[in-house]
Amino acid sequence: MDSHSTTPVDPRVVATMLPFFTEHFGNAASRTHAFGWRAAEAVERARQQTAALVGASAKDIIFTSGATESNNLAILGAARAHPSRRHIVTLATEHRAVLDPCRHLEHEGFDITWLPVRSDGLVDLDQLADALRPETVLVSVMAANNEIGVLQPLAAIGGLTRERGILFHTDTAQAAGKVSFDVESIRADLVSFTAHKIYGPKGIGALYVRRRTGLTPILFGGGHERGLRSGTLNVPGIAGFGTAAALCRQEMTAESERLRALRDRLNAGLHARLDGVLVNGSMTERLPHNLNLSFAGVDGESLLTGLNDIAVSSGAACTSTMPEPSHVLQAIGRNEDLARASLRFGLCRFSTEEEVDYVVETVASLVTRLRGGSPFDEFAADAAELPS
Repeated sequence: MDSHSTTPVDPRVVATMLPFFTEHFGNAASRTHAFGWRAAEAVERARQQTAALVGASAKDIIFTSGATESNNLAILGAARAHPSRRHIVTLATEHRAVLDPCRHLEHEGFDITWLPVRSDGLVDLDQLADALRPETVLVSVMAANNEIGVLQPLAAIGGLTRERGILFHTDTAQAAGKVSFDVESIRADLVSFTAHKIYGPKGIGALYVRRRTGLTPILFGGGHERGLRSGTLNVPGIAGFGTAAALCRQEMTAESERLRALRDRLNAGLHARLDGVLVNGSMTERLPHNLNLSFAGVDGESLLTGLNDIAVSSGAACTSTMPEPSHVLQAIGRNEDLARASLRFGLCRFSTEEEVDYVVETVASLVTRLRGGSPFDEFAADAAELPS
């Protein structure tokens, strides 16, 4: 139930990768022998498969180590390539891999606008438009929030930025392969994505860089990937990424319908068993496999530790060691107690009805026990925040 953190590698992806560890182990940059040629062919095939997932040209795909590196390259690279324009707009609910590079640029003298979101987690487009300035170089808004699964209106955002000559970057780590979109329709200039969220291997990702988009590299040495990302290419990982992307492109529609039904079964089951349960984020503009719930009147730490046989989280995996409650849940107006007493459920390709029903029973029993059998009105202070 924690597939926003990572997904298992699909066996079909593993089968693609295995020959490139041993039999076809060449360096894709070796141009003088068949081992290198075979590796280079695999990379270019995967580049085409990865590009097709987001409707891009293969020439515009740059392989990286993952979405974190892609986000850093997009944000730092775009900002430093246009030093005369020193303003960036992003959302308060972004992943740390976007927030932290923006904070770093603040130390370099850039002005960052941290836009709030509405209570449903969506950006206010009027507020975004008002935040844009002649000196704005970049807007970075993630496609789908990694905690509450909310899908931002990318096409509308891309329209605002394109007409003003502002670069638009979106982190699609959670959305690519789960919902259909293409880089042309959303008018994005820079798009980050990663393999391990779509049943591919960890340690490999990509950045779509629209042609003629100015970008300064953050890694140097060797001039790989159009000079934008130096370093020996991870051929097995790239080959696996390509297969994972191709499988998502083929199976996304049916898979999303199945996962949405399982997600709704989970949501309905918990609401039927428990009072004082709050859905975090819009239920209409949402990833099909995501559910984020707050449980009023429950100690957050006890809630998490009590689920010892269910993989679930209270927020992003990269912040799970931090004592602070989720910045995303606080940004949509949850108080600290509710933010701590929240669970993020992420279903995956291999989830079953039996697993969902087990989770409903286990979570409902645990929450009831943690509440000590108290009537719900005994924790009315938390309950007052819940919608009618």
